[in-house]
Amino acid sequence: MKNIDKILEIEALTENLTKHLAKNNLLKIKVLYFISQYENLSVSMIIDKLGLKKSNFALMAKELELEGLVVSKQGEIDKRCRMMYLTEKGKELLSNFMLSLDEFFGEANSEVEHSLEVLSIYLNKKI
Repeated sequence: MKNIDKILEIEALTENLTKHLAKNNLLKIKVLYFISQYENLSVSMIIDKLGLKKSNFALMAKELELEGLVVSKQGEIDKRCRMMYLTEKGKELLSNFMLSLDEFFGEANSEVEHSLEVLSIYLNKKI
């Protein structure tokens, strides 16, 4: 099996698993996750990381703000950029989701953790 086959299989399987746990709000959870993991991540960087269209993201961002999960602010360094930050409510929703994932996958496995870390580093370099 080629690397791309493995990556596509992993992506499909993990999306299927997480979609169920996210109660069909997987995109919302992904956006919250990227905002939480990358401090000072601009809206355009989030769009690039998730492979979304600007218009689709704009609708999602508006929904997240209306739900009180994120706030959007003008960039401090570059005033043209919009930055997104999690609210306490957004942090709580993401935390609850992550806890449900931890419970689902069970105890830690060092080989799996190492493999996922290497895959994450590799994919972040490519995007």
